[in-house]
Amino acid sequence: MQSATSLADPRPTVADFHRVNRGGGLFSESISQWLGAVFALVAQRLGLRPTVLTMTNLVLGLATSVTVVALAGPVAAGDVPAWVVGLLALVGWQVAYSLDCADGQLARVTGQGSAAGARIDILCDVAAQIALVAALAATAVAQEPSTPTWLVATFAGTWMVNLVTSVMQAGPNAASMVTSTSLPVRLVKLVRDYGAVVFVAALVLAVAPALVLWVLVAFTIVNGGFLLASIAFSARASMR
Repeated sequence: MQSATSLADPRPTVADFHRVNRGGGLFSESISQWLGAVFALVAQRLGLRPTVLTMTNLVLGLATSVTVVALAGPVAAGDVPAWVVGLLALVGWQVAYSLDCADGQLARVTGQGSAAGARIDILCDVAAQIALVAALAATAVAQEPSTPTWLVATFAGTWMVNLVTSVMQAGPNAASMVTSTSLPVRLVKLVRDYGAVVFVAALVLAVAPALVLWVLVAFTIVNGGFLLASIAFSARASMR
């Protein structure tokens, strides 16, 4: 079944694709979703299905993260300039995420959405984010070999909190702890905006890779704190 947009206009515009985006935060909506709309438009013109964009996102995300892992040691030893790896990560992760934004836009505008497509999208997101976590952890350990194992494990576990809660909020039982859409609140929420997060991570890789350890600490605290707050919020709501 086709969407209203595709029925009314067989040649939608970039704005049509962006109009059906599912948010993601201030950074994502301002940059990643617009770039995704461009990718969706190109894909629509080429007759590509949304899953093609999903798989391209996965391949690019994995390739970028694997490259960061492979170069973590040479960067720490001073054999490879940090800015080269940081620039690669910035472009690779941002384009991959924009393709992740694009597949949903393409599916909604062209009426190609399906349960199977939604599942493969989530599974690819999990795979790409596992690789990204591995890239940041490998860099932290290469820069500081004494990085505690428990910190790496906790960082990896709590990183998935954002993805899990996002999936949970897409269903009929969705609820938000903070419903305000004011600019100050949206700025605070940038710490959980995936587009902003990978931008900051790549920037640290480029200019100060020794600080990646503190990126692990910061996001462990943020995501762990959000998990505890979500548990408390849900527990309180369930007892009303």
